[in-house]
Amino acid sequence: MSDISTEIKYFNVYRSASFSKFVKTLFIHYEQCYSKNQNIVFLCIGSDRATGDCLGPITGHILTKNNKNLPVFGKLSSPVHAQNLGKTIDYIYSTIARPYIIAIDASLGVRQHIGHVTMGYGPLSPGIGVNKKLPCVGDAFITGIVNTSDSNSHLTLQTTKLSTVVELSEFIASGILRVIEKRTELHVCSSFQCPV
Repeated sequence: MSDISTEIKYFNVYRSASFSKFVKTLFIHYEQCYSKNQNIVFLCIGSDRATGDCLGPITGHILTKNNKNLPVFGKLSSPVHAQNLGKTIDYIYSTIARPYIIAIDASLGVRQHIGHVTMGYGPLSPGIGVNKKLPCVGDAFITGIVNTSDSNSHLTLQTTKLSTVVELSEFIASGILRVIEKRTELHVCSSFQCPV
């Protein structure tokens, strides 16, 4: 029986308690990954040409700005989007041993979920909100719900508030950076037998 939950977790970025819950959930992903000797890779999907679709590149930008050693694909200077997603996936598998890909992307949802981050196990289906058929990717996913899903999703992405996207990106990136910091602290303590 698997210990991996298929449940999708929701985190409201406007509630203070959500951040610690997000970090705790992401930390579990990290621990499972490292127990299997896999290498975590962040695949931040999206385009910098539509406000609602730039959550991935902004998150990737924040991550690399704060930790240049992180394996991050997709940032503002070099986004991963529909045209290069397949090649990027191939490149990750050909250059990184045993990758554990955490796919990060914007998503559309119901009005009450705007401003929520979701996290779950399994592949992400990028482009589904705008009816694009792109390769499914990831061992786990993180999405930020930037706007509502409707019949004209392309226009919705173009008119999404940048402030919403930035708040979601900062929440996701800050959570990832906190988990890395937490793992480093634990590793140092186990190496030097830190007092409890």
